[in-house]
Amino acid sequence: MQPIRVGLMGLGTVGTGVVRIVEGHRDDLEKQVGSPIVIEKILVKDKSKSRRMTVADSLLTEDPRDIVENPDIDVVVEVMGGVESTRELILSALERGKHVVTANKDLMAVYGPEILAKAAEKNCDVFYEASVAGGIPIIRTLIEGFSSDRLTKIMGIVNGTTNYILTKMSQEGASYADVLKEAQELGYAEADPTSDVEGLDAARKMAILATLGFRAEVSLGDVAVKGITSVTREDIVYAKRLGYEIKLLGIAERSGDAIGVSVQPTMVKVSHPLSSVNGVFNAVYVYGEAVGETMFYGPGAGELPTATSVVADLVAVVKNLKLGVNGRRMFTPYKEKKLKTADEIKSKNFLLLHVDDKAGVLARITQVFAEHNVSLESVIQQPNPSNPSAEIVIVTHEASQASLNNVLAHLTDLPVMRKIQSHYRVEG
Repeated sequence: MQPIRVGLMGLGTVGTGVVRIVEGHRDDLEKQVGSPIVIEKILVKDKSKSRRMTVADSLLTEDPRDIVENPDIDVVVEVMGGVESTRELILSALERGKHVVTANKDLMAVYGPEILAKAAEKNCDVFYEASVAGGIPIIRTLIEGFSSDRLTKIMGIVNGTTNYILTKMSQEGASYADVLKEAQELGYAEADPTSDVEGLDAARKMAILATLGFRAEVSLGDVAVKGITSVTREDIVYAKRLGYEIKLLGIAERSGDAIGVSVQPTMVKVSHPLSSVNGVFNAVYVYGEAVGETMFYGPGAGELPTATSVVADLVAVVKNLKLGVNGRRMFTPYKEKKLKTADEIKSKNFLLLHVDDKAGVLARITQVFAEHNVSLESVIQQPNPSNPSAEIVIVTHEASQASLNNVLAHLTDLPVMRKIQSHYRVEG
Protein backbone atom coordinates (compact mmCIF):
# COMPACT_ATOMS: atom_id res chain seq x y z
CA MET A 1 0.00 0.00 0.00
CA GLN A 2 1.34 3.40 -0.99
CA PRO A 3 1.79 5.55 2.14
CA ILE A 4 0.19 8.98 2.48
CA ARG A 5 2.97 11.43 3.25
CA VAL A 6 2.38 14.43 5.48
CA GLY A 7 4.31 17.66 5.89
CA LEU A 8 3.80 19.09 9.38
CA MET A 9 4.29 22.83 9.86
CA GLY A 10 4.91 23.47 13.54
CA LEU A 11 6.06 21.29 16.43
CA GLY A 12 4.70 23.21 19.40
CA THR A 13 1.95 21.99 21.70
CA VAL A 14 -0.49 20.93 18.98
CA GLY A 15 2.17 19.74 16.54
CA THR A 16 3.62 17.48 19.22
CA GLY A 17 0.14 16.08 19.83
CA VAL A 18 -0.30 15.37 16.12
CA VAL A 19 2.96 13.39 16.03
CA ARG A 20 1.96 11.45 19.15
CA ILE A 21 -1.43 10.47 17.70
CA VAL A 22 -0.17 9.62 14.20
CA GLU A 23 2.60 7.45 15.61
CA GLY A 24 0.69 6.05 18.58
CA HIS A 25 -2.45 5.19 16.57
CA ARG A 26 -0.61 4.08 13.44
CA ASP A 27 -2.36 0.71 13.07
CA ASP A 28 -5.85 2.10 13.75
CA LEU A 29 -5.36 4.93 11.26
CA GLU A 30 -4.10 2.56 8.58
CA LYS A 31 -7.12 0.29 9.06
CA GLN A 32 -9.46 3.29 8.70
CA VAL A 33 -7.94 4.78 5.55
CA GLY A 34 -6.33 1.76 3.88
CA SER A 35 -2.81 3.22 3.75
CA PRO A 36 -0.05 4.05 6.20
CA ILE A 37 0.09 7.73 7.20
CA VAL A 38 3.70 8.90 7.43
CA ILE A 39 5.04 12.24 8.63
CA GLU A 40 7.66 13.05 6.00
CA LYS A 41 8.94 16.45 7.17
CA ILE A 42 8.37 18.80 10.11
CA LEU A 43 8.93 22.55 9.83
CA VAL A 44 10.46 24.15 12.96
CA LYS A 45 12.04 27.51 13.71
CA ASP A 46 15.13 26.04 15.34
CA LYS A 47 16.28 22.45 14.76
CA SER A 48 18.66 22.61 17.73
CA LYS A 49 15.95 23.46 20.25
CA SER A 50 15.29 20.87 22.97
CA ARG A 51 11.83 19.31 22.70
CA ARG A 52 9.38 17.40 24.85
CA MET A 53 9.52 14.41 22.53
CA THR A 54 12.29 12.75 20.55
CA VAL A 55 12.05 13.34 16.80
CA ALA A 56 14.56 12.09 14.25
CA ASP A 57 16.75 14.97 13.11
CA SER A 58 16.25 13.92 9.49
CA LEU A 59 12.55 14.80 9.80
CA LEU A 60 13.18 18.40 10.87
CA THR A 61 13.65 21.35 8.57
CA GLU A 62 13.80 25.12 8.96
CA ASP A 63 12.96 25.73 5.29
CA PRO A 64 9.22 25.69 4.42
CA ARG A 65 10.09 24.86 0.81
CA ASP A 66 11.08 21.39 2.00
CA ILE A 67 7.35 20.86 2.63
CA VAL A 68 5.54 23.14 0.20
CA GLU A 69 7.69 22.22 -2.81
CA ASN A 70 8.29 18.59 -1.87
CA PRO A 71 6.66 16.40 -4.58
CA ASP A 72 6.46 13.43 -2.18
CA ILE A 73 4.19 15.22 0.30
CA ASP A 74 0.45 14.75 -0.21
CA VAL A 75 -1.00 16.69 2.73
CA VAL A 76 0.23 19.79 4.57
CA VAL A 77 -0.80 20.06 8.22
CA GLU A 78 -0.36 23.62 9.52
CA VAL A 79 -0.27 24.15 13.29
CA MET A 80 2.38 26.88 13.56
CA GLY A 81 0.09 29.92 13.61
CA GLY A 82 0.69 33.27 11.97
CA VAL A 83 -1.34 34.90 9.25
CA GLU A 84 0.39 36.69 6.38
CA SER A 85 3.39 34.41 5.82
CA THR A 86 1.29 31.33 6.59
CA ARG A 87 -1.28 32.40 3.99
CA GLU A 88 1.45 32.51 1.34
CA LEU A 89 2.68 29.04 2.26
CA ILE A 90 -0.82 27.55 2.28
CA LEU A 91 -1.69 29.10 -1.09
CA SER A 92 1.62 27.86 -2.51
CA ALA A 93 0.90 24.32 -1.25
CA LEU A 94 -2.59 24.38 -2.79
CA GLU A 95 -1.19 25.67 -6.07
CA ARG A 96 0.96 22.53 -6.17
CA GLY A 97 -2.06 20.29 -5.54
CA LYS A 98 -1.40 19.54 -1.87
CA HIS A 99 -4.30 19.18 0.53
CA VAL A 100 -4.31 21.27 3.69
CA VAL A 101 -5.36 20.73 7.29
CA THR A 102 -5.03 23.74 9.59
CA ALA A 103 -5.82 24.69 13.17
CA ASN A 104 -5.32 28.38 12.40
CA LYS A 105 -8.45 30.36 13.32
CA ASP A 106 -6.77 33.70 12.61
CA LEU A 107 -5.86 32.60 9.10
CA MET A 108 -9.31 31.20 8.31
CA ALA A 109 -11.18 34.15 9.82
CA VAL A 110 -9.23 36.63 7.69
CA TYR A 111 -8.32 34.69 4.53
CA GLY A 112 -10.67 31.71 4.63
CA PRO A 113 -12.65 32.63 1.49
CA GLU A 114 -9.48 33.16 -0.56
CA ILE A 115 -7.93 29.90 0.63
CA LEU A 116 -11.11 27.91 0.02
CA ALA A 117 -11.47 29.42 -3.46
CA LYS A 118 -7.93 28.37 -4.36
CA ALA A 119 -8.61 24.88 -2.98
CA ALA A 120 -11.75 24.57 -5.13
CA GLU A 121 -9.80 25.72 -8.18
CA LYS A 122 -7.17 23.03 -7.60
CA ASN A 123 -9.61 20.28 -6.46
CA CYS A 124 -7.92 20.18 -3.07
CA ASP A 125 -9.30 19.74 0.43
CA VAL A 126 -8.90 22.38 3.12
CA PHE A 127 -10.18 21.26 6.53
CA TYR A 128 -9.97 23.35 9.70
CA GLU A 129 -11.95 21.61 12.44
CA ALA A 130 -9.35 22.42 15.12
CA SER A 131 -9.56 26.17 14.48
CA VAL A 132 -12.64 26.48 16.72
CA ALA A 133 -13.26 24.91 20.14
CA GLY A 134 -10.29 22.53 20.16
CA GLY A 135 -11.50 18.97 20.53
CA ILE A 136 -15.21 19.71 19.95
CA PRO A 137 -16.19 18.61 16.40
CA ILE A 138 -18.38 21.66 15.82
CA ILE A 139 -17.28 22.65 12.30
CA ARG A 140 -18.01 19.29 10.70
CA THR A 141 -21.28 19.19 12.62
CA LEU A 142 -22.37 22.56 11.24
CA ILE A 143 -21.42 21.62 7.67
CA GLU A 144 -22.73 18.07 7.62
CA GLY A 145 -24.82 17.33 10.70
CA PHE A 146 -27.07 20.37 10.24
CA SER A 147 -27.03 20.40 6.43
CA SER A 148 -30.77 19.66 6.32
CA ASP A 149 -31.74 22.22 8.96
CA ARG A 150 -31.91 26.01 9.06
CA LEU A 151 -30.07 27.38 12.06
CA THR A 152 -31.38 30.43 13.86
CA LYS A 153 -28.78 30.87 16.61
CA ILE A 154 -25.26 29.76 17.53
CA MET A 155 -24.21 30.77 21.02
CA GLY A 156 -21.18 29.62 22.91
CA ILE A 157 -18.16 29.88 25.14
CA VAL A 158 -15.31 29.59 22.63
CA ASN A 159 -12.36 31.01 24.57
CA GLY A 160 -11.01 28.98 27.48
CA THR A 161 -8.80 31.73 28.92
CA THR A 162 -11.63 34.16 29.56
CA ASN A 163 -13.89 31.39 30.82
CA TYR A 164 -11.20 30.36 33.32
CA ILE A 165 -10.87 33.96 34.53
CA LEU A 166 -14.61 34.52 34.93
CA THR A 167 -15.04 31.13 36.63
CA LYS A 168 -12.38 31.94 39.23
CA MET A 169 -13.84 35.41 39.81
CA SER A 170 -17.27 33.84 40.33
CA GLN A 171 -16.28 30.89 42.50
CA GLU A 172 -13.56 32.52 44.60
CA GLY A 173 -14.48 36.21 44.58
CA ALA A 174 -11.06 37.07 43.16
CA SER A 175 -10.34 40.23 41.18
CA TYR A 176 -9.81 40.25 37.43
CA ALA A 177 -6.18 41.34 37.77
CA ASP A 178 -5.33 38.58 40.27
CA VAL A 179 -6.94 35.81 38.23
CA LEU A 180 -5.33 37.03 35.00
CA LYS A 181 -1.91 36.86 36.66
CA GLU A 182 -2.65 33.32 37.86
CA ALA A 183 -3.84 32.29 34.38
CA GLN A 184 -0.58 33.57 32.90
CA GLU A 185 1.47 31.65 35.46
CA LEU A 186 -0.47 28.45 34.62
CA GLY A 187 -0.01 28.96 30.89
CA TYR A 188 -3.71 29.51 30.19
CA ALA A 189 -3.10 33.14 29.20
CA GLU A 190 -0.32 34.61 27.08
CA ALA A 191 2.14 37.21 28.37
CA ASP A 192 0.15 39.62 26.18
CA PRO A 193 -3.43 38.45 26.79
CA THR A 194 -5.09 41.11 24.64
CA SER A 195 -6.45 38.76 21.97
CA ASP A 196 -8.20 36.66 24.60
CA VAL A 197 -9.44 39.18 27.16
CA GLU A 198 -10.57 41.77 24.61
CA GLY A 199 -12.65 39.14 22.82
CA LEU A 200 -10.71 39.09 19.53
CA ASP A 201 -9.92 35.38 19.65
CA ALA A 202 -13.58 34.55 20.25
CA ALA A 203 -14.64 36.97 17.50
CA ARG A 204 -12.51 35.17 14.91
CA LYS A 205 -14.08 31.87 15.90
CA MET A 206 -17.60 33.29 15.76
CA ALA A 207 -16.98 34.67 12.26
CA ILE A 208 -16.12 31.13 11.18
CA LEU A 209 -19.10 29.54 12.96
CA ALA A 210 -21.56 32.14 11.63
CA THR A 211 -20.29 31.65 8.09
CA LEU A 212 -20.77 27.90 8.34
CA GLY A 213 -24.05 27.98 10.24
CA PHE A 214 -25.80 30.62 8.15
CA ARG A 215 -24.17 29.82 4.76
CA ALA A 216 -23.19 33.48 4.30
CA GLU A 217 -19.68 34.96 4.28
CA VAL A 218 -19.27 36.64 7.68
CA SER A 219 -15.97 38.46 8.18
CA LEU A 220 -14.19 39.48 11.38
CA GLY A 221 -15.23 43.09 10.81
CA ASP A 222 -18.90 42.06 10.99
CA VAL A 223 -18.54 40.93 14.62
CA ALA A 224 -19.31 43.43 17.40
CA VAL A 225 -16.72 42.80 20.13
CA LYS A 226 -16.47 43.64 23.83
CA GLY A 227 -14.01 41.90 26.14
CA ILE A 228 -14.02 41.09 29.86
CA THR A 229 -11.55 43.70 31.17
CA SER A 230 -14.35 45.83 32.64
CA VAL A 231 -16.08 42.96 34.50
CA THR A 232 -15.86 43.55 38.26
CA ARG A 233 -16.50 41.49 41.37
CA GLU A 234 -19.46 43.78 42.00
CA ASP A 235 -20.98 42.78 38.65
CA ILE A 236 -20.60 39.11 39.48
CA VAL A 237 -22.12 39.53 42.94
CA TYR A 238 -25.20 41.22 41.48
CA ALA A 239 -25.42 38.60 38.73
CA LYS A 240 -25.45 35.81 41.31
CA ARG A 241 -28.05 37.62 43.41
CA LEU A 242 -30.34 37.73 40.38
CA GLY A 243 -29.68 34.11 39.42
CA TYR A 244 -27.11 34.58 36.65
CA GLU A 245 -23.48 33.81 35.84
CA ILE A 246 -21.37 36.14 33.69
CA LYS A 247 -19.78 34.44 30.66
CA LEU A 248 -18.00 35.78 27.59
CA LEU A 249 -20.41 34.57 24.91
CA GLY A 250 -20.14 34.53 21.17
CA ILE A 251 -23.64 35.01 19.79
CA ALA A 252 -24.65 34.61 16.14
CA GLU A 253 -28.35 35.06 15.36
CA ARG A 254 -30.45 34.93 12.21
CA SER A 255 -33.91 36.44 11.81
CA GLY A 256 -35.26 35.96 8.32
CA ASP A 257 -32.24 36.69 6.15
CA ALA A 258 -30.59 39.16 8.55
CA ILE A 259 -27.58 38.10 10.65
CA GLY A 260 -26.12 39.58 13.82
CA VAL A 261 -22.84 38.39 15.35
CA SER A 262 -21.26 39.58 18.59
CA VAL A 263 -18.86 38.66 21.37
CA GLN A 264 -19.60 40.19 24.77
CA PRO A 265 -19.79 39.48 28.51
CA THR A 266 -23.29 38.15 29.03
CA MET A 267 -25.39 37.32 32.06
CA VAL A 268 -26.55 33.72 31.60
CA LYS A 269 -29.42 32.33 33.69
CA VAL A 270 -28.15 29.62 36.05
CA SER A 271 -30.77 27.22 34.64
CA HIS A 272 -29.14 27.45 31.18
CA PRO A 273 -26.52 24.74 30.41
CA LEU A 274 -23.89 27.31 29.41
CA SER A 275 -23.86 28.80 32.92
CA SER A 276 -22.25 25.65 34.31
CA VAL A 277 -19.45 25.45 31.72
CA ASN A 278 -16.43 26.32 33.87
CA GLY A 279 -12.66 26.59 33.69
CA VAL A 280 -10.96 26.26 30.32
CA PHE A 281 -13.80 24.21 28.82
CA ASN A 282 -15.75 25.36 25.76
CA ALA A 283 -19.36 24.79 24.75
CA VAL A 284 -21.42 25.71 21.70
CA TYR A 285 -25.22 25.88 21.85
CA VAL A 286 -27.01 25.55 18.50
CA TYR A 287 -30.66 26.32 17.73
CA GLY A 288 -32.21 24.83 14.57
CA GLU A 289 -35.71 25.22 13.19
CA ALA A 290 -36.04 21.43 12.90
CA VAL A 291 -33.73 19.97 15.53
CA GLY A 292 -34.49 22.49 18.28
CA GLU A 293 -31.70 23.02 20.82
CA THR A 294 -28.41 21.10 20.97
CA MET A 295 -25.17 21.69 22.90
CA PHE A 296 -21.60 20.58 22.22
CA TYR A 297 -19.21 20.57 25.17
CA GLY A 298 -15.57 19.67 25.68
CA PRO A 299 -11.97 20.84 26.05
CA GLY A 300 -11.38 23.95 23.97
CA ALA A 301 -7.61 23.68 23.79
CA GLY A 302 -4.68 21.52 24.79
CA GLU A 303 -2.21 19.24 23.06
CA LEU A 304 -4.23 16.06 22.52
CA PRO A 305 -7.80 17.45 22.28
CA THR A 306 -6.80 19.88 19.52
CA ALA A 307 -4.52 17.35 17.85
CA THR A 308 -7.42 14.88 17.80
CA SER A 309 -9.41 17.30 15.63
CA VAL A 310 -6.40 17.88 13.37
CA VAL A 311 -5.83 14.16 12.80
CA ALA A 312 -9.57 13.60 12.24
CA ASP A 313 -9.35 16.14 9.40
CA LEU A 314 -6.27 14.35 8.10
CA VAL A 315 -8.21 11.08 8.04
CA ALA A 316 -11.03 12.80 6.12
CA VAL A 317 -8.54 14.06 3.52
CA VAL A 318 -7.05 10.60 3.04
CA LYS A 319 -10.49 8.99 2.70
CA ASN A 320 -11.34 11.53 0.03
CA LEU A 321 -8.06 10.70 -1.71
CA LYS A 322 -9.02 7.04 -1.80
CA LEU A 323 -12.43 7.89 -3.26
CA GLY A 324 -11.05 10.49 -5.67
CA VAL A 325 -13.38 13.19 -4.39
CA ASN A 326 -10.96 15.77 -2.97
CA GLY A 327 -12.29 19.29 -3.27
CA ARG A 328 -15.86 18.20 -3.97
CA ARG A 329 -17.11 18.47 -0.39
CA MET A 330 -15.74 21.97 0.06
CA PHE A 331 -18.04 24.33 1.91
CA THR A 332 -18.76 27.52 -0.02
CA PRO A 333 -21.09 30.24 1.35
CA TYR A 334 -23.94 30.70 -1.08
CA LYS A 335 -26.25 33.17 0.65
CA GLU A 336 -26.02 36.92 0.41
CA LYS A 337 -24.86 38.47 3.67
CA LYS A 338 -27.32 40.87 5.25
CA LEU A 339 -26.37 42.25 8.65
CA LYS A 340 -28.93 43.20 11.27
CA THR A 341 -29.40 46.87 12.03
CA ALA A 342 -29.42 48.22 15.58
CA ASP A 343 -33.23 48.17 15.41
CA GLU A 344 -33.20 44.45 14.54
CA ILE A 345 -30.74 43.29 17.23
CA LYS A 346 -32.82 42.54 20.32
CA SER A 347 -32.08 41.19 23.79
CA LYS A 348 -32.78 41.57 27.47
CA ASN A 349 -30.29 43.77 29.31
CA PHE A 350 -28.80 44.30 32.76
CA LEU A 351 -27.73 47.74 33.96
CA LEU A 352 -26.01 48.79 37.18
CA LEU A 353 -26.36 52.53 37.81
CA HIS A 354 -24.74 54.77 40.43
CA VAL A 355 -27.06 57.71 41.12
CA ASP A 356 -27.65 60.49 43.65
CA ASP A 357 -29.19 59.09 46.81
CA LYS A 358 -32.30 61.25 47.04
CA ALA A 359 -36.05 61.12 46.55
CA GLY A 360 -37.48 60.94 43.04
CA VAL A 361 -34.36 59.53 41.35
CA LEU A 362 -35.83 56.10 40.68
CA ALA A 363 -38.94 57.59 39.11
CA ARG A 364 -36.81 59.78 36.86
CA ILE A 365 -34.70 56.80 35.77
CA THR A 366 -37.68 54.59 34.95
CA GLN A 367 -39.25 57.45 33.01
CA VAL A 368 -36.27 57.46 30.64
CA PHE A 369 -36.84 53.81 29.81
CA ALA A 370 -40.54 54.43 29.24
CA GLU A 371 -39.80 57.35 26.90
CA HIS A 372 -37.77 55.00 24.67
CA ASN A 373 -40.28 52.12 24.81
CA VAL A 374 -38.05 49.84 26.88
CA SER A 375 -40.06 47.89 29.46
CA LEU A 376 -38.52 46.74 32.73
CA GLU A 377 -38.54 43.21 34.12
CA SER A 378 -37.09 44.08 37.53
CA VAL A 379 -35.70 47.09 39.40
CA ILE A 380 -33.69 47.04 42.63
CA GLN A 381 -32.57 50.17 44.49
CA GLN A 382 -30.42 49.99 47.58
CA PRO A 383 -27.67 51.93 49.36
CA ASN A 384 -24.14 50.56 49.29
CA PRO A 385 -22.07 51.14 52.46
CA SER A 386 -18.90 51.35 50.35
CA ASN A 387 -20.48 53.71 47.82
CA PRO A 388 -21.74 57.20 48.75
CA SER A 389 -24.19 57.10 45.86
CA ALA A 390 -27.20 54.83 45.58
CA GLU A 391 -27.16 51.79 43.31
CA ILE A 392 -29.98 50.90 40.95
CA VAL A 393 -30.03 47.50 39.27
CA ILE A 394 -32.31 47.12 36.26
CA VAL A 395 -33.12 44.11 34.08
CA THR A 396 -35.12 44.98 30.97
CA HIS A 397 -37.47 42.95 28.87
CA GLU A 398 -36.31 42.31 25.31
CA ALA A 399 -35.47 45.59 23.59
CA SER A 400 -33.67 46.66 20.45
CA GLN A 401 -30.07 47.73 20.58
CA ALA A 402 -31.08 51.09 19.11
CA SER A 403 -33.55 51.72 21.93
CA LEU A 404 -31.00 50.72 24.57
CA ASN A 405 -28.40 53.02 23.02
CA ASN A 406 -30.89 55.89 23.25
CA VAL A 407 -31.62 55.03 26.88
CA LEU A 408 -27.91 54.95 27.76
CA ALA A 409 -27.29 58.28 26.05
CA HIS A 410 -30.26 59.87 27.84
CA LEU A 411 -29.23 58.45 31.23
CA THR A 412 -25.71 59.81 30.85
CA ASP A 413 -27.11 63.32 30.49
CA LEU A 414 -29.25 63.17 33.65
CA PRO A 415 -27.99 65.45 36.47
CA VAL A 416 -28.75 62.68 39.03
CA MET A 417 -26.65 60.10 37.18
CA ARG A 418 -23.17 59.66 38.60
CA LYS A 419 -22.09 56.65 36.54
CA ILE A 420 -23.40 53.84 34.36
CA GLN A 421 -21.31 51.22 36.10
CA SER A 422 -22.20 48.19 33.99
CA HIS A 423 -24.33 47.13 31.04
CA TYR A 424 -24.60 43.50 29.93
CA ARG A 425 -26.76 41.44 27.64
CA VAL A 426 -28.95 38.84 29.38
CA GLU A 427 -29.51 35.30 28.01
CA GLY A 428 -31.44 32.26 29.15
